Amino acid sequence: MAEILPLRAWRYADHLSEKMEEMTAPLFDVVSPKQRELLYQNPYNSIHLSVPKGEDPAQTAQNTLSLWKKEGIIVQDSLPGIYVYYQYFRLPGETIERCRKGFIAQIKAYEWEEKQILRHENTIVSAVNDRVELLKKSKIQASPTHGLYDDPDFQLEKYMDRAMEAPLYEIEDYQGVREVLAVIHDNEIISKFVSLLAQKQIILADGHHRIEGSIALKNEWREAFPDRKWKAHDFHLMYLTNSSSDDLKILPTHRLFYDLTLSQDEFMLRLSEWFFIKKFPDAEEIGLYAFHRPWTYGLLIGEESYFLELKPEKFPLIEPNLPEVVRKLDLTVLHDAVFHFVLGLSREEQRQSSQIKYERNFSRCLSEVRSGSASFALFTRELEMSQVLEVCRSGELMPQKSTYFYPKTLSGLLFASIDQEEFDFPYDAFFRKHQG
Repeated sequence: MAEILPLRAWRYADHLSEKMEEMTAPLFDVVSPKQRELLYQNPYNSIHLSVPKGEDPAQTAQNTLSLWKKEGIIVQDSLPGIYVYYQYFRLPGETIERCRKGFIAQIKAYEWEEKQILRHENTIVSAVNDRVELLKKSKIQASPTHGLYDDPDFQLEKYMDRAMEAPLYEIEDYQGVREVLAVIHDNEIISKFVSLLAQKQIILADGHHRIEGSIALKNEWREAFPDRKWKAHDFHLMYLTNSSSDDLKILPTHRLFYDLTLSQDEFMLRLSEWFFIKKFPDAEEIGLYAFHRPWTYGLLIGEESYFLELKPEKFPLIEPNLPEVVRKLDLTVLHDAVFHFVLGLSREEQRQSSQIKYERNFSRCLSEVRSGSASFALFTRELEMSQVLEVCRSGELMPQKSTYFYPKTLSGLLFASIDQEEFDFPYDAFFRKHQG
């Protein structure tokens, strides 16, 4: 069902391989302002391609890429490969080391209606437009999105484990995650990956804005290169992991709200119409609270913190036209009750609002509220993987930034070109093997 291809990746030249920790960067939607400024100081860090600066960031990225190619900072691999990518990590409070196993390949940028790639989140329009412009000018993909395929028999892991015996890189990233990259060039083995994924539907875990950018560009350039069987701009860089694995972790993403026009007393009064409200004793501890029951949340406002629980009689008012699988989600209830009914923002306005920010780090939420920069912060529990799969298969969407799959992938381990000359290769070789 999903067509994938190996890729001729652009990677940092061998003389920089010992400095890979200095070349990689967090994804553009999670890198903090302080991290950005530090990373920008390195003229060769991948952030100059993934989150370029300047009045015309897309043009800046194009200029940077041209310079790097000319100076041999990055070099294109001569053969296409499947890039095996393992992430070794520990969760807070755990001593065991987990390993999320996956691989990076090119996947067709399917329209959502084709149901080959299933999404679960809404997107923010301005962020998609930025991604399209960056792709169009630079013709490079600096960071993979994250997709899930289901293989309970774990048919590909043995090939990935074997490739890991000779890794290209092994580094520790900004999250404290050990990141290891290897490559498979063997045509016969690559064809097994192509064949297996051709039978699978993909669940998009992370990167909704980036893949929407690829879809938009594919449509804009639809008439280009009519003589090519495989067109570079039809494909998108994706990290693919097996959803049957136990090491897929989803962390909660908190909500910050800015420029509240209501007084704190009026806001709390309106909230009390929708929620049972209980004072929480220590604001600095609310981020550690385990919200066991559905529709329960933490609120940080001013110097105070509160525990919120939706009044049962209010649930029938929550998005009555939505399927139950989406309607009952904690974040659906939170967005509709607080942002729509209490604050008057429609669902579409919420998608585009500059007043709502998304933050995984509790300490940063605390700092934003305590400093008076943010009006308040809302905390919720993480989604379960089964909920994400249910929503994807229903065809409905969750509120934006509903999931935070941990750990995040890195930008800069490799780059995928959508320049047709750099993309061209006789890819038929990877399909013949499994058709006999």
